[in-house]
Amino acid sequence: MRKSLFGLIALSAFAMGTMLSCAQKTVGGADMIFNNGGEPQSLDPALTSGVPEARLTYSLFEGLVINDPKTSKGIPGIAESWTVSDDQKTYTFKLRDATFSDGTKITAQDFVDSWLRVLDPATAAPYAYIIGDSVEGAGAYNAGTGSKDDVKIKAIDEKTLEVTFVGPLPYAIDMLTHNAFVVTPSKTIAKFGSDWVKPENFVGSGPFVLKEWKPQDRIVVAKNPKYWDAKNVKLNTLTYLAIEDGNVAYDKFKAGEIDWLGDDTVPPSKIDEIKLRPDYQVTAGSSVYYYIYNTTKAPFTDVRVRKALAMAVDRKAIVEDVLKGGDIPTAGFVPEMGGFVTTKGNDFNLDEAKKLLAEAGYPNGKGFPKTTLIYNTNARHKVIAEFVQQQWKTNLGIDVTLQNLEWNTFLDSRQKTHDFQVTRAGWLADYLDPGNYLDMFKTNAGNNDGLYSNPKYDELLAKASTLPAGDERNKTLEEAENILITEDQAIAPFFFYANKSLIDLSKWDGVYSNAMDIHPTKWISKK
Repeated sequence: MRKSLFGLIALSAFAMGTMLSCAQKTVGGADMIFNNGGEPQSLDPALTSGVPEARLTYSLFEGLVINDPKTSKGIPGIAESWTVSDDQKTYTFKLRDATFSDGTKITAQDFVDSWLRVLDPATAAPYAYIIGDSVEGAGAYNAGTGSKDDVKIKAIDEKTLEVTFVGPLPYAIDMLTHNAFVVTPSKTIAKFGSDWVKPENFVGSGPFVLKEWKPQDRIVVAKNPKYWDAKNVKLNTLTYLAIEDGNVAYDKFKAGEIDWLGDDTVPPSKIDEIKLRPDYQVTAGSSVYYYIYNTTKAPFTDVRVRKALAMAVDRKAIVEDVLKGGDIPTAGFVPEMGGFVTTKGNDFNLDEAKKLLAEAGYPNGKGFPKTTLIYNTNARHKVIAEFVQQQWKTNLGIDVTLQNLEWNTFLDSRQKTHDFQVTRAGWLADYLDPGNYLDMFKTNAGNNDGLYSNPKYDELLAKASTLPAGDERNKTLEEAENILITEDQAIAPFFFYANKSLIDLSKWDGVYSNAMDIHPTKWISKK
């Protein structure tokens, strides 16, 4: 049962629903209201990494390929077709007639410029590594050791783009759905700088354009009449609300003020009531919830401490007694898929946890340094943090302070300054492949928030990137996960998510259960 569940899905960005007050509803349009769960860190795709941001990106921008609404697999977007070389490394994309929202033609060179901007070290894009690890010459340019002229992204002519990957990536087309690969307007960015994403300056490439941005309140997007497939975009306007409090969002949903609540704002305190509702949707998922240790700050530089804290948490109790929403406990990180087998990791083992902590110099928690666990404001994260805090106190004698932070402050502390000791995190896969879970922990990777580094781990992932799908690649990635989790305990996984949401599917079309739990707004309409 576990294997069939885990092979089913991985969350990535819960792509888009949205919202609008009656005063803002467009005549003749079917408007949708979605609670996005927080204020986005940016609307610039090169500078974002979170789920709230990704939802917006997939409405405002588009890449060569997009997600199929039913399967989540990559299907033609701005690229109408492609061919692959015999060695499976070089892809040649033919672009369709498409324009930016200002009517400017989208060309192959625009894709080259957009991807190089993500890779440019000066941009400091958190997802630069997803291109850097995949495209030949891109990693060196991003690291500052190579030239952008050596990056194998080439505009053959206005409508032909050639991309050479580092190996026969079996997931290449699905990977290209990620927001790091969308096309952005280089001339607009050059003209307005960071202000290019303000409504008055905004130029996009997706099915919607930015209409209004009221910080900490709402973002409104409107149908883009210049979009290449505008005839199939059914909604005229969408609004994304920035309500972090799940209880407030749930009350608004019940009052008919919100059409859709995603998994991140379904309040765990109301789950028994919510599970009885006909508009409650739940499917198996394989996104993972975990805690990150800052491996550069004592005492978390000691692997015995990291393992002790991981082994002192009862994951089964988290999902069954605290959350009660169908999540699956795990001490491993990567869900089983395509023949890949999840490592068992270091599960709940109180005797071993106490032994390791004593060996590290903190018997029964005596002398353990003052420690703070940070999490972003959210009811689910709060109850999990309180449970873990109690587990560490009761089982190990360790006192931990909890600190909740607003979304943007949380991201800054975790990703930019690495100013934390322990932090919560969740990984919603960008595409269904084990490597997508593991790549972010490579040395200096953009999402390696705990600053973990192990040369052997890096070598295994580099090797895997050159291998085709199959047993050898799976074994290589399994060895890497074992190092990350079982040997080094760089992070402490707790559970694989069940995908939960509140939406009345008797009222909405275009929302399907799919492998990635992505629901592109271009196909959503009111029944």
